[in-house]
Amino acid sequence: MTQTVHVPGLTGAEVEARVRAGQVNTLPPRSGRTTWDIVRANVFTRINFLLMVLFVLILTTGSIQNALFGFLIILNSGVGMVQELRAKKTLDNLAVVGEGRPRVRRDGAVAELVRDDVVLDDVIEIGPGDQIVVDGEVVEASYLEVDESLLTGESDPELKQPGEQVMSGSFVIAGVGAFRATRVGADSYAAKLTAEASKFSLVKSELQQGINKILKLITWLMIPVGLATIWVQWNQPGSWQDRILAVGGALVPMVPEGLVLLTSLAFAVGVVRLAQRKVLVQELPAIEGLARVDVVCADKTGTLTENGMRFGELEPLNGAEADALREVIAQVAAADPRPNASIQALAHEMPSPGHVWEVSAQAPFTSAKKWSGVSFADHGDWVVGAPDVLARDSDASRRAEELGSAGRRVLLLGRSDRPVDAADAPGEVTAVALLVLDQRIRPEAHDTLAYFADQDVTVKVISGDNAVSVGAVTRSLGVVGDTVVDARTLPTDEAAFADQVESANVFGRVSPQQKRQMVQALQARGHSVAMTGDGVNDVLAIKDADLGVAMGTGAAATRSVAQIVLLDDSFATLPHVVAEGRRVIGNIERVANFFLTKTLYSVLLALLVALWRLPFPFVPIHITLVGWFTIGIPASILALAPNADRAKPGFLTRVMRFGVPAAVIVAVTTFVTYLRVIPPAGATPQVIEQASTATLVTLLMGGAWVMITISRPYEWWKLLMIAVCVAATIAVYTVPLELTLFGYHLQLQEFFYLDSGNQPMMATGFLLGAIAVVGIELTWWLTGHVTGGPRRQLWKTARTT
Repeated sequence: MTQTVHVPGLTGAEVEARVRAGQVNTLPPRSGRTTWDIVRANVFTRINFLLMVLFVLILTTGSIQNALFGFLIILNSGVGMVQELRAKKTLDNLAVVGEGRPRVRRDGAVAELVRDDVVLDDVIEIGPGDQIVVDGEVVEASYLEVDESLLTGESDPELKQPGEQVMSGSFVIAGVGAFRATRVGADSYAAKLTAEASKFSLVKSELQQGINKILKLITWLMIPVGLATIWVQWNQPGSWQDRILAVGGALVPMVPEGLVLLTSLAFAVGVVRLAQRKVLVQELPAIEGLARVDVVCADKTGTLTENGMRFGELEPLNGAEADALREVIAQVAAADPRPNASIQALAHEMPSPGHVWEVSAQAPFTSAKKWSGVSFADHGDWVVGAPDVLARDSDASRRAEELGSAGRRVLLLGRSDRPVDAADAPGEVTAVALLVLDQRIRPEAHDTLAYFADQDVTVKVISGDNAVSVGAVTRSLGVVGDTVVDARTLPTDEAAFADQVESANVFGRVSPQQKRQMVQALQARGHSVAMTGDGVNDVLAIKDADLGVAMGTGAAATRSVAQIVLLDDSFATLPHVVAEGRRVIGNIERVANFFLTKTLYSVLLALLVALWRLPFPFVPIHITLVGWFTIGIPASILALAPNADRAKPGFLTRVMRFGVPAAVIVAVTTFVTYLRVIPPAGATPQVIEQASTATLVTLLMGGAWVMITISRPYEWWKLLMIAVCVAATIAVYTVPLELTLFGYHLQLQEFFYLDSGNQPMMATGFLLGAIAVVGIELTWWLTGHVTGGPRRQLWKTARTT
């Protein structure tokens, strides 16, 4: 039923009054975090608090170089904060470009506004593909169908009449209308939905859960070991300054200060890099999803082919006159208030005539029924849609398949025997013409599909178009399998349905609900699924996919539910998106290996020293040296490096499997060195320093070999990084360089509290360090052989050669 009564919008004065009253659609930040949230996350943390306490205590000793770690923490927090603020600004700017703009009536005209400018009582026009941006009451409706499945779970669309409510978060699938905003800003359903969605996203992140578990484990280990260390070191002989430096040397390396920082930094840089390619990341955990994708489900139209269509030819049927048909097509196109791409192509070829026929009924197009229609008061009832739906198993549908075999879209123009808005429409349809539309394949589509094939990512094309036409397009690209399935023939049994979806790669005549079922079936078989699309028929599948990707010019509803929006509409951007996700997640796993190993060997070494009730062998400047050249510098470089490996489940298991045994080896060999070289009671400060220097050699060698193994597979820039870090460490021990610090002239070794003059002690340090290297190397090969992946492949290659 059609009900259209033009309702005027607000006047300028009424809008200003509502703005002054605060009745504006103010929503949370588009990037999900405020500036204060970012500052707080980088500055006011438990880790920073603990390090700052140690920093202040060490400053009281007057040893400036031992407090250097504190200045680095300040620098690191500043860098992380700047990068995250940069990412936030980038996301906010892109989100304004990418989000749908509601059409609002004001002062007798219709204007497209950003969502934040909508005020209470605004009258907003809506049509197919539009998202309901605020809660409201329908004031006009012409066959208006709204999908509320994202809110209620009900798959059937709701036919809305004036006076009925619409909720933000739903979207229009057919018809046109208008509604008056009744709840805006934080009161609307959209604001609550956004808040809940952001909380939910973090829960689904395996990476976030893994890092939280690592931090929890470290916290529980630090508390008893830290207290024991403080007790033992405070009861050692010597000055209070020596005791504070010993406590600092033990506690500082236990804090995984770089793990959270470099994780945030990697995410932030990933967001900025993607933004440079016109990619909007709407949910930060989506970057993790990028790295895990092994199946990409792509809609044909707007993804493999360009959005726009061109009229190709008109083929009359059953003796119909071409000129008369052109008049009918022009009238049908002119009667559609919100034409889709197909009707727009027809209207462009056959523009609106001077005399417009009176419309008595309409049936808007929907992806589910695949036809639209217009009933004219004096010129009959006409339908336009899929030939194999309107005239199945007829000469017309068979001819349409012949034309579609070249990859063209074919529509049937037919005359119905009943009004198009009848409950049983379209009824008996008499085919009068085939309308052929040409779609241009995106130039980049072939290379993009070839990239996914090379990366072991399966591409499945699922389209609402005729299966023959879809198959012609995919075969012309030469990458996707030749088997084409008409989705109407898919079995209803869940297991059989999933089997066919998994085995075939090209599907035609897929309904919106089937797209959703296909995504769910693939997920049930253990796949990580990305769904790309641009139309309102893709919304449900995009929402359910592990990674939803929308085109920038697609329907507003599609863009609103996707985690990733390709603002330039380029399918060729998708490989860069996947590659960036793999780089970020793969490198975060490397970084986690660094900091977990470092923290665990620090905790274990402190525990062993406390159990033996010995003075701690290191002061903070020793730990700073280890941190610079075996952890900090290499981890910072590797966190931003290229990485093409697809992420797999089991992040925490893999990190623990290598990190725990490597940490035990480093801690035990370092402690054994210390036991072998520890000076007797009453030894001179020089001998104590020589013992610390020899012990530090073992720690440096073990830490350096952890860095070397984690950096595999090697590339020239990684080898350069390793060479620089090793050379710098050697230089500290060997180069007779003099430094001037606060008026004091110090040799390089003196600055770092080192003395390598005792050859027997140094030999012991090198020997145990070599044992640590062998142990870490064996651990790397053994854990690689067990867990698979690149290390397992290297193991197989080594055995073969």
